[in-house]
Amino acid sequence: MSEKMLKFVKIDQQNPTKRSTEERNKDFNEIYNEFIEEKAKTQSSRCSQCGVPFCQVHCPLSNNIPDWLKLTAEGRLEEAYRLSQSTNNMPEVCGRICPQDRLCEGNCVIEQSGHGTVTIGSIEKFLTETAWEKNWIKPIDVKNEINQSIGIIGAGPAGLACAEELRKKNYKVTVYDRYDRAGGLLIYGIPNFKLEKPVVLRRIKYLKECGIEFINNFEVGKDKSFKELKERHDAILIATGVYKPKEIELEGSNLKNIFPAIEFLTASNRKGLGDKVELFDNGILNSENKNVVVIGGGDTAMDCVRTSIRQNAKSVKCLYRRDKENMPGSAREVFNAEEEGVEFIWLSNPKEFKGNNKVESITVNKMKLGEPDESGRRKPVVEDNSEFQIKADMVIKALGFDPEELPKLFDEEKLQVTNWGTVKTNFDTMETNIPGVFAAGDIIRGASLVVWAIKDGRDAAKNIESYLELKQKKKVA
Repeated sequence: MSEKMLKFVKIDQQNPTKRSTEERNKDFNEIYNEFIEEKAKTQSSRCSQCGVPFCQVHCPLSNNIPDWLKLTAEGRLEEAYRLSQSTNNMPEVCGRICPQDRLCEGNCVIEQSGHGTVTIGSIEKFLTETAWEKNWIKPIDVKNEINQSIGIIGAGPAGLACAEELRKKNYKVTVYDRYDRAGGLLIYGIPNFKLEKPVVLRRIKYLKECGIEFINNFEVGKDKSFKELKERHDAILIATGVYKPKEIELEGSNLKNIFPAIEFLTASNRKGLGDKVELFDNGILNSENKNVVVIGGGDTAMDCVRTSIRQNAKSVKCLYRRDKENMPGSAREVFNAEEEGVEFIWLSNPKEFKGNNKVESITVNKMKLGEPDESGRRKPVVEDNSEFQIKADMVIKALGFDPEELPKLFDEEKLQVTNWGTVKTNFDTMETNIPGVFAAGDIIRGASLVVWAIKDGRDAAKNIESYLELKQKKKVA
């Protein structure tokens, strides 16, 4: 039975039920249960069908949210799914991990009016899971393959989105990745309790069935030079992401048991995938029975603290130099972490790591917020005589990521990069200074959201298609 719209006055906001902390702290399964069809319809019917839909405006992909909410409320689920995936190559991923509280849901008009947002992400997830279950998702049927090929370096969300869009246009596509599985941070960075790995592997399998070739365990500059790849393909997309951890230069940084977040999360995710992980098995990258301190305030820090809880750490603390209101991570993730037993020490910054061989404690300064800096955020300032000690058997640095030195890694000195190390591209075409070489995702914008990477991948596909069409015309002429 279809639902009428504009029911936000009569029907309250409702998320899918969340498993109890006692239950979810014991495993790495996703914490939210699925919407059933009637609940998804009812929640969709709360949409106010705005003349100017701010949810869509604040979605990087400009997803047509009001229309697919209306279709869902009317029970037209396949049409709703088709519309949602027309602008998004991975709606099942975005529905799970997008910070909706900062994007679509945070800007929902009925949320602003005090009625509570429509739970857009949960409905997006429900639609795509229904599509997989009902077999609505079919491989791309390429009837007239174009004799031009694109090599994509990096199998993260930007590379995968670009690959699918180009395959839809009948091009040959090969995706190269340094890891043994495609997916990038979706596989090795984001924990299962936010994004179960079969969800990503299912999408990779679909892309392979579309005729996209994947070459794993492949390092550009080592297995083949960048020049060789360029000679093999008609166009190249660089979508490597950013993996170099930001460092914190403090006294005692060389002590053992201080790790970058990506090392810790990769070990945990590999273990969940069934891999043999020696550093996890011997206890080094395993937080069990340890006093864990995570430094940072973004979503990666939340992934680390919540992973530590599930690994049965003795205690888990998060140090962040600003207050809760100024945290860059998702407020929803902070709330989940607090529920699960993480202790947040706001307005605190490490000064020194102490220990003989391994880290044993951290000297921490209390902070206060001063005047706004050049970004407009209030700058954290050390309070006088405010030092205190925190016991720590394991420290995880979750301070963000920088780009690797691609010209050096690729052995391609001609490739221009910015002062920040990101690949320099033409703003309009996404083409680098090397003709036929494009770049997308975090490697051009810095560490960002998955949804932005997907957008960049889709935009790059359009630009690559235009480049190849022009190239073909010149060849014929």
